[in-house]
Amino acid sequence: MIWQIVAGAVVMFALSALFIFWPRKASAQNHQTPAQLFEERLQLLVLARDAGELAEQDFSSAAAELKDQFLEQEQKAVLYQQPKHKVLFHSSLVVFVLVIVGVIYSQNGHYRELADWELAQQNLATYGQRALLGEGEPMNERDMQLFSLALRTKLDKEGDDAVAWMLLGRVWMTLGMLEESVESFERALKLMPERTPLLISYSQALIMLGGDYNLAKAGQSVAKVLMKEPDNIDAVSLMALIAHERGDNEQAISAWQLLASSLDADDPRLAVVAERLAELTGQTAAATAEVVAANERSITLTLSIADTLATDFPDASLFVFARAIGGPPLPLAAKRLPMQSGLVTINLSTADAMQPGWDLTQSEQIEVVARIAISGTVERSAQDVEVVSAPLRFEQPHLTLQLTLEP
Repeated sequence: MIWQIVAGAVVMFALSALFIFWPRKASAQNHQTPAQLFEERLQLLVLARDAGELAEQDFSSAAAELKDQFLEQEQKAVLYQQPKHKVLFHSSLVVFVLVIVGVIYSQNGHYRELADWELAQQNLATYGQRALLGEGEPMNERDMQLFSLALRTKLDKEGDDAVAWMLLGRVWMTLGMLEESVESFERALKLMPERTPLLISYSQALIMLGGDYNLAKAGQSVAKVLMKEPDNIDAVSLMALIAHERGDNEQAISAWQLLASSLDADDPRLAVVAERLAELTGQTAAATAEVVAANERSITLTLSIADTLATDFPDASLFVFARAIGGPPLPLAAKRLPMQSGLVTINLSTADAMQPGWDLTQSEQIEVVARIAISGTVERSAQDVEVVSAPLRFEQPHLTLQLTLEP
């Protein structure tokens, strides 16, 4: 494709040069110069006078008229003559246009996007293997963007494909494009409405997007899974999250208890469930710490929130999340809390992961973000108040830090 663009540019410049030079080129079809033609006609007049065919007075008059015609032609020739220095001028003009067009195209042209598109098409299968099977290097943000480009091209060329829509939804959810992710999952659900992994991913995206309407739709999707698979651990966990987000602590406790009874005694998630139950039932932090595995990664944040923020924005939501430094923007762990003020202690652990397989164990270096969302939803706005920690490294399984949110 690149060579076609280069060929087009060459043709354009060739036509430009043709239009500049063609009108000013002298015709090569003339066989006599004006001077030669003047001399020939003057000799004819002399012969006519010497033969007595032309009187002296008429000869003088005809010679004078012939001279005037010659001078007029010479003046026109001078006007239309192409001076040599103008050739250099027009050549420089062509070069100048070439340079300007090249600079503008290098800054604003789409050849980079075209190269990315070609790269995405060539590596679609490889991206799929890395994303689904975990083969090769972990996908970074650029790989995810190229994967989404390849999937969109495939859908545009080949029409609706349920698996492609599901993969695109997961990629967009990882990139933090939640609304686009939900739309992709809904397109996939129209083609395969009963597929459990799709319903789980769809529910996760809706929970991350937030809002009563989205939580209600997430609950419906999770319920479909539980009707077919009552022991599905991911579905039970999501049901507990939905209940907690909606403020229904009693249902959330029931869901966590059900999940705890479904896990094996040596399952590391059991400690996370115990921590959630401890938070909901009001147990002390010491009791919670007893059930947390010694090697489980967790973060304890002591957050100081200015009283004026709670007064000015009582309907805002507090989002606290940890994200990998240099990795995808999807949080490793996140919590959404109602607006508060003063000192607040918040715990983040692997149970707070937003997507299976992407939690605090996936990155050695992280940063913690605390954000007051004025709109009350996950969508960020210019009015939101945010604080970001310094880079943190898991040299020990448990990290503690302090942050302050103020106007």
